[in-house]
Amino acid sequence: MVNQTLKQEIIQLEADFCAALSDPTRIFILYALNERSLNVTELTNELGIPQPTTSRHLKVLRERGLVYTERQGTVITYHLSDTRVIQALDLLRAAMRDRLTQRASLVNDLS
Repeated sequence: MVNQTLKQEIIQLEADFCAALSDPTRIFILYALNERSLNVTELTNELGIPQPTTSRHLKVLRERGLVYTERQGTVITYHLSDTRVIQALDLLRAAMRDRLTQRASLVNDLS
C-alpha cells in the first residue's frame, strides 16, 4: 500500500507541477528564464509567440510558484523560482531520449 505522505505529495505534485508542465510553451518559458530573467515583451520576442499567449502561460506558472515577478516602475520581470525544476526537466528529457534510442535499436534489430 502507498504511504499516506507519499500519496499526498504526489497529489500535490500533480496539482502544482504536472499541470503547469503539460504545455510545451510553458516549458520553453522555464528554459528561457533559466538563462536570464525576462519581461513579457522579451519572452514574447524570444519565443516568437503572441503577447497574450505569453501572459496567459506566465500566469499559470506564477500561480503554481514556478516563476516569480519583480516590478521596476512599469516593467515586470519574471524569474525562475527554483533551478531544480530545470534539472528535473533535463532528467526527464534524458530518460525520454534513452527510451527513444532503445526503441530505435529494437526496430533496427527487427529489420
